Amino acid sequence: MKGLLVLKPGPLSLLQDGGRQGWQHLGVSPAGALDLQAAAWANRLLNNPWGTPLLEIALGDVELQAQLDTWVACCGADMPLSIDGESQPGWSRLPLCAGQRLRLGFARSGQRAYLAVPGGFRAAPVLGSVSSHQRENLGGLHGRGDKLQSGDLLACRPASFALRASVPWPFQPDYTARPLLRVITGGDAASFDEDQLQGFFARCWRVSPQSDRMGVRLIGEALQAPKRQWSLGVSRGAIQVPPDGQPIVLQADHPTMGGYPLLGWLHPLDLSRLAQCPTHHDLCFTPVSVSDTQDELREFYRFFGR
Repeated sequence: MKGLLVLKPGPLSLLQDGGRQGWQHLGVSPAGALDLQAAAWANRLLNNPWGTPLLEIALGDVELQAQLDTWVACCGADMPLSIDGESQPGWSRLPLCAGQRLRLGFARSGQRAYLAVPGGFRAAPVLGSVSSHQRENLGGLHGRGDKLQSGDLLACRPASFALRASVPWPFQPDYTARPLLRVITGGDAASFDEDQLQGFFARCWRVSPQSDRMGVRLIGEALQAPKRQWSLGVSRGAIQVPPDGQPIVLQADHPTMGGYPLLGWLHPLDLSRLAQCPTHHDLCFTPVSVSDTQDELREFYRFFGR
């Protein structure tokens, strides 16, 4: 099968989809796209169903050559996008002809872009998903969780559309702004001293260089967390507070068990915005209710057809 030949893979480009669901009880985390909103828009532009496999490109510097006539959609971080050297808009659906080269430069804002094709990139699923999970050696093009390498072939099918299309500008995030991320307090929150809990929301935090797809570590004035004597299952978005008092927000490649006290959970849609924050980026938090979060998630999933 033909597809897109990888000429330059960039620092970290991974095949992702909706995630590896239903295996956390056996210690397998779901993986999947870090920015659910950008990934969902890229697939929607091509009329792909929710979770169709696409490419998550961290930082940029990727070059691909088409072996067939197809279309692509690119959403997410502001990476200079060009086809055969001609600049193209992001958050858009674009034609790509056989022999043409598509290039994404280094990100000017945001961290990750999502490149989709009609019908998705083809790869054999592992435990029901093609999502790359490097730590667990699962998924990806070759089933081992590997990142893209020069010479890899992203298999896909030919396709055509009548017109180009773009995501309306109000739905394109400003990744340069300091985000205010919403948190559902819970877990061990009642065991925190009130001044510590309020301090978490009152302070501004910065993204640590030690952040990755497993979790985003925060830097700021340390919190004093209560002690816990047991471990329990954890999910994406859980906010752990380890003994050093610097919170960790678990992301897609999170462990399935954890023993640190939990302050609460980040709003699932705000995990996407967090995934686009570079090292040392400032961010703040504000409380949100469970009901408001559920209402917004229902609207989001209804729109994107999940």
